[in-house]
Amino acid sequence: MHEKKNTILIVDDEQQIRKMLGIYLDAAEFRVEEAENGKQGVRLSASIKPDLILLDLGLPDIDGKEVIASVREWSQVPIVVLSVRADDEEIVAALDGGADDYILKPFSAPVLLSRIKANLRKSAIKEAGEPELTNGSIRMDLVRHEVFRDGEKVALTPKEYDLLRYFIINRGKMLTHRQLLKEVWGPAHSEDMQYLRVYIGQIREKLEENPAYPKFIITEPGIGYRMETITVPAAVAA
Repeated sequence: MHEKKNTILIVDDEQQIRKMLGIYLDAAEFRVEEAENGKQGVRLSASIKPDLILLDLGLPDIDGKEVIASVREWSQVPIVVLSVRADDEEIVAALDGGADDYILKPFSAPVLLSRIKANLRKSAIKEAGEPELTNGSIRMDLVRHEVFRDGEKVALTPKEYDLLRYFIINRGKMLTHRQLLKEVWGPAHSEDMQYLRVYIGQIREKLEENPAYPKFIITEPGIGYRMETITVPAAVAA
C-alpha cells in the first residue's frame, strides 16, 4: 500500500517528452500517469482523478482544447498546457476554454515545477479555503498531501487520504453512507457499505488514541458518520 502523493497526468503524444517529464516529476516526488492521445487522456482523467493535468495541444486524435472542454464538463482539476503553439490566439483560446496555465515548449524544468506547485496550491485553497486544514491534533497539508497527528507524520493510502480530506473539509456535518461513497469512490460504488466500514476502521487505527472509542470520526447508526470539530485549548499562561 502506497502513501498518497499528488498525481500528475501527462497527456502528450511524444514518448520522449513523457519520459523526460516523468523523470522530473518523479524526482520531485509526484506520482505520474501517462496518456498518448486526447481520448485516452479524458478517460484517465475520469478514472484516476489526477491532481493536475499537463496537456499538449497538438495531439494525434483530437485537439488539446477539446480535451480541456471535455474535462471541464465535470472537473475543475488544474490543467497546465505545455505547447509549442506561441500564437496569442491559441494561448487565449486555451485559457478561455478552461486551462489554468500555459507554458511554451521548450521549457525550464525548475520553472515548470514551480508553476505546478503554484497551481496545486491554488487548487487546494479553492477546494478548502486554505492550503492546510487542522482539527484538534490532526493537520492536513493539502498541497503536499501529508497528514500529521500531534506533529508526527502519518502514512495514509490514497483512499484513506481522500476520505479523511472529505471528512475534515466537512467537519461538524453528518455525512450519509451514500454521500461518502459517491464523493470518494464515485457513483458506481454508492452501495458498497463494506468499503466504507473498512476504510473508516483503518483511519481510526492510524489517527485515534483509542480506535474502539473514537473522538474524531463518530458513527451515526443507520445513517453515516460525522467528524467532530475538535478545538485545542489555548496554552495556560504561566
